[in-house]
Amino acid sequence: MSKTITMRLSDEDYKVISSAAHHERRPISNFITHRVMEAIANMNTVDDAEMKEIVSDAKVMKSIGRGQKLFAQGKGRLVV
Repeated sequence: MSKTITMRLSDEDYKVISSAAHHERRPISNFITHRVMEAIANMNTVDDAEMKEIVSDAKVMKSIGRGQKLFAQGKGRLVV
């Protein structure tokens, strides 16, 4: 079931958001929801350059491997 929320925006913020929503031909509520969900999805991913840097660092990969083994043994917890 959908929920209703109330947001307080400055006049300037409202104008910017309203204009952007209008440009994308979306209602303001849909525009805000879409952008927030997009931002959340992007917070939980790494780009190709960052992944390449992680994979190329032997010390980081060894640490990740140790963490995976400990988690599999029930000695750790997943932090998201």
